[in-house]
Amino acid sequence: MQELKVPSVGESIVEVEIGAWLKKEGESFAQDEPLVELITDKATLELPAPFAGTLERILKRTGETARVGEAIALLKASGEGLPRPEPEAVVPQAPEPQEPLAMPAAERVLREAGVSPGEVVGTGLGGRILKEDVERHLEERTKQAPPQAVPPRMPESAPLPAQPPADRPWRVSEAVPMSPLRRRIAERLLMVRQTTAMLTTFNEADMSAIIALRKEIGEAFQKKHGVKLGFMSFFVKAVVQALKEIPELNAEIRDNTILYHRYYDIGVAVGGGEGLVVPVIRDADRLSFAEIERQIADFAERARTKKLKPEELMGGTFTITNGGVYGSLNSTPLLNPPQVGILGMHAIQERPVAREGQVVIRPMMYLALSYDHRIVDGREAVTFLRRVKELVENPVRLMLEV
Repeated sequence: MQELKVPSVGESIVEVEIGAWLKKEGESFAQDEPLVELITDKATLELPAPFAGTLERILKRTGETARVGEAIALLKASGEGLPRPEPEAVVPQAPEPQEPLAMPAAERVLREAGVSPGEVVGTGLGGRILKEDVERHLEERTKQAPPQAVPPRMPESAPLPAQPPADRPWRVSEAVPMSPLRRRIAERLLMVRQTTAMLTTFNEADMSAIIALRKEIGEAFQKKHGVKLGFMSFFVKAVVQALKEIPELNAEIRDNTILYHRYYDIGVAVGGGEGLVVPVIRDADRLSFAEIERQIADFAERARTKKLKPEELMGGTFTITNGGVYGSLNSTPLLNPPQVGILGMHAIQERPVAREGQVVIRPMMYLALSYDHRIVDGREAVTFLRRVKELVENPVRLMLEV
């Protein structure tokens, strides 16, 4: 009998929620066959079986939480695919650093809270700062801060009745706990509003040239590369070119320093069932149209089947979101911190526009760029969006990078 434990599923994630069990007690399974869904604040993942055997007992039921390393089930091995025990490695003690170092999860909290590492007492090995140390420091600082005026509380909703009224049995409400992913989305949306100086500028692009190009070479493109030529690859290419010319939008703020990224990791928002997730296309400037389309198609499929990895959702220097796939005509996209820019694509709609003194009907798309005004001025934002517009209206320029 062996324990099935929650593995490490990503930096800073210490707890998961148990999703659906894909096997029942007493059922057998093969090695690497998915046993249970683990819901984190970043994605829903499937936990594969480490060996072939039988699910003897479930220790954590659907909806319960478990910490990384905690046992959630007991498995009985059949002897197939059992891992060989490895001798314990002797881990040499690292020399104590001269200055306290912050662990990656702690660094993120420090950065978001605007706290210097020197202000926090680390309790980790060699004085390293842990995430819990930062949270403790912030809590103590809040207690010591002078009292401020407390805004009036919104009235709380009345408790749900145990049963609907007898004369109106259709008035039923259902209480469903927020998943870790929804809670994380809510926290980040509020954080964006509270910690950034976000503004949005708008423009529109004539999609005639891209539509004509897709009609002309789309079939040959799919036949050669095994993937459809979509709109997103054109926008990824256009954004990368514009970021090279306006580097302020490929940056982030760390304390009182602006960090300009010289690489281009583009996050692409895709529907993930419970909400949008943003997997990242790494080094997008080095990829071809076909490679970008393959990655996007792969991300979309694995988001639908809950197979995205947490590390694929981390990082990113700029984000593109496409509300047009849901029919949105225009919107104000919210920043994905610590990024300082996000481009919103929208539905293509035939509209009358003026061309050379004539009114013609063209397929138009509204574009929206939200940016952090702390480091991006209006001039740079408008210039960036106009450059994206120019490139998607003349896709040949994307190929020639002019």
